[in-house]
Amino acid sequence: MTTAQPTDQKALPLPFVLPREQMVAYTHQYEGERFSDGRPKVPGAVLERMKAVTIEEAWAVLDEKGYHSQHQGNWTVTHENPLLVGRAVTCNFIHHRPDLGDVVEAAGKAQGLEGRDKHWVMDQLVENDVIVADLLDKQIGGGFFGDNLANMIHQKTGTGAVVWGGTRDLAGVLALEDFVVFNRNWDPATSASYGQTMIIGYNTPIVIGRASAMAGDVVLGLREGVVFIPAHLALEVVERSELTRRKDTFGFERLKSGVYTGGQIDAAWTEAISSDFHSWAFEKIDTLPPEQQEMLRRQPWAIQ
Repeated sequence: MTTAQPTDQKALPLPFVLPREQMVAYTHQYEGERFSDGRPKVPGAVLERMKAVTIEEAWAVLDEKGYHSQHQGNWTVTHENPLLVGRAVTCNFIHHRPDLGDVVEAAGKAQGLEGRDKHWVMDQLVENDVIVADLLDKQIGGGFFGDNLANMIHQKTGTGAVVWGGTRDLAGVLALEDFVVFNRNWDPATSASYGQTMIIGYNTPIVIGRASAMAGDVVLGLREGVVFIPAHLALEVVERSELTRRKDTFGFERLKSGVYTGGQIDAAWTEAISSDFHSWAFEKIDTLPPEQQEMLRRQPWAIQ
């Protein structure tokens, strides 16, 4: 599979599209690289490490930071044990209005854009993007994509999609073995069959069920559902998860050897157990990937 590489992002003729200055302002806590339109570009290495994070680990960090509405469950999913990680590209729909639609369609033609609004958004996707669409929970006639557009999205991103609404052509989509879809249902009706919709916003803040999502958020989709992690918190989520896994491994080893009881490990650790963990962690630090070694050395209890 060949994935698309980042290019300059086109200014799409849709009612609500953030200019670069606003995108940067609304995501100002993120200090890393950005796409040309200002969308945060969380490093690929962080995305790769995110694949080992659990929903609970991500949720704990977000809740602690005041982000209480970042998770949405209750999905139909293509895979029994899904894993979806990538950078959010957001769009949201309203029911079609001819007066607005005529203006958008004319502007698109003037720019030489082909197809309709959702095609314009999909054409902007690049490697490691995840398209996140608020389709009004429209489950009959939503038809955000079928197998043709799924193939295109898969080719461009190598990830999958999150759709608060319906999609179609399940058999064809399942043929894309690593294309992970979180949606509300599969229905054979096309998007023009039961009341047409139109995109009102692109790469703006949107609502997915009870969760809020922003362009550039890291999407983490697992069996429990989907969590949207603000770009500036992605590295902290990853590192907290990695530290938790080191503590779990330490606990398993000490329980197996009979050093501590289950009650001691499962409760808040005493100073003696914490000190033991710190020594254990640094005895084994050379066995870890470089980024995890760096994370441990930055801990306030690090043994120099």
